[in-house]
Amino acid sequence: MTTLRFKKQTIGWLFIILSIIGIGLFYFYPMVQAFLLSLQSGMGANHEYVGFANYVRLLNDPAFLTALSNTMIYLLVQVPLMILLALVFSVLLNDPTLKFRGFFRTAIFLPAVTSLVAYAVVFKYLFSPDGLVNELLLQLNLITQPLNWISDPVLAKITIILAITWRWTGYNMIFYLSALQNVDKAIYEAARIDGASTIQQFFYITIPLLKPIILFTSIVSTIGTLQLFDEVMNITGGGPGDATVTISMYIYNLSFEYTPDFGYAATVSYMVLLLVVVFSFLQFKVAGDDQK
Repeated sequence: MTTLRFKKQTIGWLFIILSIIGIGLFYFYPMVQAFLLSLQSGMGANHEYVGFANYVRLLNDPAFLTALSNTMIYLLVQVPLMILLALVFSVLLNDPTLKFRGFFRTAIFLPAVTSLVAYAVVFKYLFSPDGLVNELLLQLNLITQPLNWISDPVLAKITIILAITWRWTGYNMIFYLSALQNVDKAIYEAARIDGASTIQQFFYITIPLLKPIILFTSIVSTIGTLQLFDEVMNITGGGPGDATVTISMYIYNLSFEYTPDFGYAATVSYMVLLLVVVFSFLQFKVAGDDQK
């Protein structure tokens, strides 16, 4: 029995040892190296140890503070908007009496599987001065002249937020929809018998039941927004000026656009990690200890 147990344990370790080695080699080793790099400074490959000077520099860097401010705007506006829309769509498309449910589900989810670059370029042309959006607004008499969506600091941010929301709402909706399909229909039936309206059912039944899924999607969406790069790069290029530049785009600029400073770029990258940890912790606290 002892020999058989040893063989089973050995086989089990053989199955997971390659995964452990891969995770250590391709995840943890680069993280350690990136942290060591963040303690160095210099152009290109000429680095010298500077301790935590890069982190001190970070707190006084106006370009980083601008990128941080822009990223926080995207995060605080887009993530709640997207989560709310995904919840509403999931409830509507979970109605068994709704016709063409399959079509609507596919149509809303489809943006999530489109190419990041392709859809960003499409949005850039849609919101150009002679694009479809301006043409539609002119036809509806909502504006008297075309808006400069891409070249106006505020409108450019709105364009980025609309683009991200369009792409990822359906992705989050699928999680809520799958969870709703496992909810006992008797709960809603009892609520209707007790006189609960549709709005009351949404806030007092649907949201509490989906609380763990909402927490998961909120954290994933937060991480994605803090790493936002493709949309900004392809739609506005970070402009006008630095009005739409994000932290990830600033890291790219430090590494490839400006005089390469990989040590400082690694420092900014670790600030993204810190923000992810802080926001994830806050979301767990808001959701309650029972969600841990």
